[in-house]
Amino acid sequence: MKPQHLRLLGWAAAGVALALVFASYLDPHLAVDLANRVWACF
Repeated sequence: MKPQHLRLLGWAAAGVALALVFASYLDPHLAVDLANRVWACF
């Protein structure tokens, strides 16, 4: 593959990963669970 294709593939993979992370925050139970886990560290 050419470097240009690899760069495009990398950007696409990063975009998909970010979309999945943002979509997971639409579940309110996940957001509350993560907040509780962070709060438990203190």
